Amino acid sequence: MKILVHTFLLAIFPSLFFAQTNISGMVLDTKGVPIYGANVYLEGAYDGSTSDENGKFSFETSETGVQTLVVSYVSFEATKITEDIAKMHDLKIQLREDVNSLETVTISAGSFSAGDNSKISVLKPLDIVTTAGTLGDFVGALQTLPGTTTVAEDGRLFVRGGDADETQIFIDGIRVFTPYSPTTNNVPARGRYSPFLFDGITFSTGGYSAEYGQALSSVLLLNTIDEPGQEKTDIALMTVGGSLGHTEKWKKSSLSVNAAYINLAPYFVLFPDRNDWKKPFETASGEAVFRQRIGDGLLKIYGAFDTSDFELTQEDINNPEGAQFKLNNKNFYTNASYTKMLNNNWTIFGGGSYTLGNTKIGIDEAAIKDVENSAHLKLKLKKRFNNRFILNFGAEQFITDFDENYNDPDFAAMLGFYNNISAAFTEADIIFSRKLALKLGVRGEYSELFKEFTVSPRVSFAYKTGKNSQLSLAYGDFFQQPDSDVLKFTNKLEAQQTQHYIMNYQYSANNRIFRAEVYRKQYNNLVTYNDEFPNVNSNFQNNGDGYAQGLDLFWRDNKTLKNIDYWVSYSYLDTERKYKNYPVEATPSFANTHNLSVVAKYWINDWKSQIGFSYQYGSGRTYTDLNTPGFLQNKTKSYNNVSLNWAYLLSQQQILYVSVNNVFATRNVNGYQYANTADANGNFARRELLPAADQFFFVGFFWTISDDGKDNQLDNL
Repeated sequence: MKILVHTFLLAIFPSLFFAQTNISGMVLDTKGVPIYGANVYLEGAYDGSTSDENGKFSFETSETGVQTLVVSYVSFEATKITEDIAKMHDLKIQLREDVNSLETVTISAGSFSAGDNSKISVLKPLDIVTTAGTLGDFVGALQTLPGTTTVAEDGRLFVRGGDADETQIFIDGIRVFTPYSPTTNNVPARGRYSPFLFDGITFSTGGYSAEYGQALSSVLLLNTIDEPGQEKTDIALMTVGGSLGHTEKWKKSSLSVNAAYINLAPYFVLFPDRNDWKKPFETASGEAVFRQRIGDGLLKIYGAFDTSDFELTQEDINNPEGAQFKLNNKNFYTNASYTKMLNNNWTIFGGGSYTLGNTKIGIDEAAIKDVENSAHLKLKLKKRFNNRFILNFGAEQFITDFDENYNDPDFAAMLGFYNNISAAFTEADIIFSRKLALKLGVRGEYSELFKEFTVSPRVSFAYKTGKNSQLSLAYGDFFQQPDSDVLKFTNKLEAQQTQHYIMNYQYSANNRIFRAEVYRKQYNNLVTYNDEFPNVNSNFQNNGDGYAQGLDLFWRDNKTLKNIDYWVSYSYLDTERKYKNYPVEATPSFANTHNLSVVAKYWINDWKSQIGFSYQYGSGRTYTDLNTPGFLQNKTKSYNNVSLNWAYLLSQQQILYVSVNNVFATRNVNGYQYANTADANGNFARRELLPAADQFFFVGFFWTISDDGKDNQLDNL
């Protein structure tokens, strides 16, 4: 009878026969402050509690043996304690802040992010095509950011006292060897690639990651769209040509293509410029991006081809008949990349690019033919050990085969070089808390051409000074080999070097962002030669040096004024260098001491229009006045340019776009050309180097045909 009673009681009231264990303790943050409302429970059981206002918790359980206690709270990392139940009393548990959140500090020294997915973004991809005066060129939009220099006659990126060749461009992490369309003196180059294929841009004006090399001053990272939102067709009709694009989607893949044709002949009939065009600029181009999901991986293949052709006669003070120039260029670029998440928080990235450039140039009686074959191969692994420690490491190869055939009546030569650079890099992201982060990296490169090995340590640090503000510091060594204009004549050189020192303050809140950055850049081993232009008889050395230092300020606000988005950039630059044929250290002719950009966009709802305004100012640039002693001792007058644009929604998917570059036709002087010989009084005559045209007018009609009937090429203005 007793056995039956005991069995019945065991079934109905097991707690009478199994002892209860009390689990207790306190939940605190890393500063010892109690956390109220933390969840505390045994994994795999129903027993648990929450912490009170003093951080204390207590509950009973019938579980025995080794168990796992889980403690969690919003914005903190969950903690697990695994041990015997009997020891889980009077616990003191400290939770660390969850660093995987938007409030976590972001290392930003020297770097501008542009993309809707960035934690702190100063530009959007849309800004590239809607900023007045840029005419849809991503380089033109970036020239409204601090750290860049206004060199209107060139069109490429000049960053913090660096020559344009010191900036390298990457698409999906893979190097682009010929990013600009070829041009001639005083006619600005443009970026080759359409901004509509990119959804993210990172523009680093210094202190960039150890992953990127062969750039003394800056890197520009362009990321193609991973997954288009819908199928659509884009049509553009412009005063200078037209373009047609289409995106097709399937279940796990998609394809975007874009073709464009530009011919300036009709435009020059209406608006002649200062050049005597024999064959106005004409170009045809095409781009395509294919994307394929393979399990957890993404394969992207990008390809671009363009061909351009023009011929003109330019004024020359030393030649009454002018200087004859013609150019024919064909350029092909392709890259492929594959990214995949592996087990145990590993990610692998592999990719490569190939460039074929074929250029024929005629300068008076000289004929030049350049052929460049370049490739970039890259493999990278990333291991996320936890939210606080991430390790990146990889290896890459740069290969360039350059040949030049030069012929004129007095001289002929076959020039060229083969360059093979092997590199390895590693970098760790260490996030100590939401307020403190550190990035440590090192890069090693070996040049087969120079038989030289270089090591580049790099470090960045960021500290959150307030809820919406932070301070960042960065230091790094950067190496870059000379360009083809030098390497085709000699390989008895070393890599050129810079050291970057950067301090950055950033505030971002309520659709407003403010950045202030000071920097110092030291140049060493710059290439020098003893002739006006490098040639086979020049004496090349690595005895050049220099510095660049300054202050960059940026403010953007699209909250304070209704329907108005604006930003202001200012840069102060102090720089001197001895390089190329400079007899002494001097401020180079491409450097402005002061640069100011003001950009504003105003949406007028009743007019269904966006009005755009931009103003660019650059203080005078140096030039050598042959009639006074010295080298680069005088300065041109300041550069001023006011541009306007107007985008009008004819319908949700049809846009009329009008822009005027340099509305007031300001006469900007890029420099001066002097006669080779003096007159009877010993004076050298000179002429102003003016832009080909003081103004440029553009009218375009953009039409999108999409599934939802709402999308348009200017992102629903």
